[in-house]
Amino acid sequence: MVNAGNRIVVGLQRLGVAFGPMQLLTVPGRRTGVPRTFPIAVIPLDGERYIVQAYPKAAWVANVRAAGEVTLTRGRRSAAARLAELPVEERRPVLRRLVGTSPPSVGKRFVTTGLADAPTPDGVAAAAERIAVFRVERA
Repeated sequence: MVNAGNRIVVGLQRLGVAFGPMQLLTVPGRRTGVPRTFPIAVIPLDGERYIVQAYPKAAWVANVRAAGEVTLTRGRRSAAARLAELPVEERRPVLRRLVGTSPPSVGKRFVTTGLADAPTPDGVAAAAERIAVFRVERA
């Protein structure tokens, strides 16, 4: 179901339809070097922008760790970016703030995907070692 939804979001974004916090993240595959594109929520928090892993074993996470630099596309605009992975202790306040300021469905998603044990800000922050968080920086 996720892959079908991803294809729809990618198609709409490529047509120039931008919605919500969704952007397209394009990164070279870690094994092949072939560009791979994933719909990703880029979340503004406290003057920074973050990308947070929402599913276990997400391929984009491993690809970003290998590449570091990506292209982010929103509608018809693209920009190169560097994604800096936060150390576990720096992830906790970001995750706590994200869940605390978002609709309840955000915390619940971390639980339903198996990344966190509780949908609360503290519950998701406690799972920081299982949830990759990247700060978006200029390339």
